[in-house]
Parts: sequence; structure tokens; C-alpha cells
Amino acid sequence: MHEIGVREIVTYAGLTFNWETLCMTWLTMAIVLFISIIATRNMKLVPSGWQNVVEIIVNWLHTQASVTMGKRGEFLEPFVLSLFLFLIVSNWLGLVPTLASPTNDLNTTLGLALLVIVMVHMLGFHFKGGAYLKHFFQPVAPFVIINAIEEVAKPITLSFRLFGNILAGEILIIILLKLMPIWMPIPSVVWLAFSIFIGGVQAFIFTMLSMAYLAVAVKDEHEDA
Repeated sequence: MHEIGVREIVTYAGLTFNWETLCMTWLTMAIVLFISIIATRNMKLVPSGWQNVVEIIVNWLHTQASVTMGKRGEFLEPFVLSLFLFLIVSNWLGLVPTLASPTNDLNTTLGLALLVIVMVHMLGFHFKGGAYLKHFFQPVAPFVIINAIEEVAKPITLSFRLFGNILAGEILIIILLKLMPIWMPIPSVVWLAFSIFIGGVQAFIFTMLSMAYLAVAVKDEHEDA
């Protein structure tokens, strides 16, 4: 397991980068791309192997996206699928010895959260124009202050929830591995299994909240009528 907290910092063109996070992010993207290739290169009418796994995820996300964002949000489904796969691979990557999760770095989770929120507002103005601003003044005009604070809080809570859970999980695994004798691996194995579960849950929560935020911008108000 990678030592949390020891980060290699590099500087380029006046900008500072976390080299470990960059490498782990590219590795995550490569894994997601590899899974996508092997799941689609020999597609069969009766799916099996990786095709079956990916189809289950695609069908599940399609159902969730249809309910949450409506027909007008269908074009966002590839983005939602990519986001979920990136998150779940990222969250589990740090459970592999010598590797680290990109999501144990606040820069990664905050960047993803800001991407979602920027998309929300851009799509909101694209589909609804000036009428998109109305929801900031609901239920009554003075609530614009509270709603503005809520918009600022969205990327903060979205990013800190994911970052905190993944970082805490990896730290506790390292502590358990150091405290428990080699002949007593059960606590570490149990916590590892729990961390796998938490990694999947956090990817699910981040994705579902992202869809809920995007729905405000893209969902046709007449669909529920």
C-alpha cells in the first residue's frame, strides 16, 4: 500500500503539480479505456465476461439518467458513464499495493465537482436561457441569497465527501497493516473488503448527485406534467 501524505511535487511553467496524482489519473484513464475496449471488441448477442459487466452498468445508468434527467438529458449519458467508471476505478486503485487513488487528492475531487457544476450552469442557460435564473429566486425572491450559498456549497460538499472517505479508508488500511502481525491478517482483509464497498458507494453517490444537479439544467419541466 502506498504511503499517504508523501507527495512528489513538480513545477513546470510556474505551475505546481502532484506527480503521483497525475500518474495515477492517467493510469485510471488507461484502465477505463482498456475495459471499454475489451468489453466492446467482440460484442455478442448474449453478453458474457466484461461485455456483460459493462452492459449491466450501462443499462443501470441509462435507467437512472432517464428518470433523473428525462429525455433531454440522454446526450449526457456517455459523460455520466465515463464519470462513474473513472470514479470507481480511481477509488479502488489505492487498494492495490504501491498504488494510490487519484481521489485521495482534493485537487482531483474538487476538479471533478467544478466540472459538473460548470456544466450545470452552461447547460441551464443553453436550454432555458434567462428563465434558468428563476430557480435561484424560489420559493420567494429573498431566498436568492440562500440559493446562491447552496450553489457555492455544492462543489465543496461533493468533493470533500469523496476525498474524505477515500483518504480515510486508505490511511486506516495502512495503519492496520502496520499494527497487525503478519499471522493475523483478518482485520486488514475485513477493512479492505469494506473499503471496496465504500469505494463503490462513493462513486455511486457522486454520480447520482451529479445527475441530480444536471437535471435542474436540462430536464424539461413539462415531462413531469
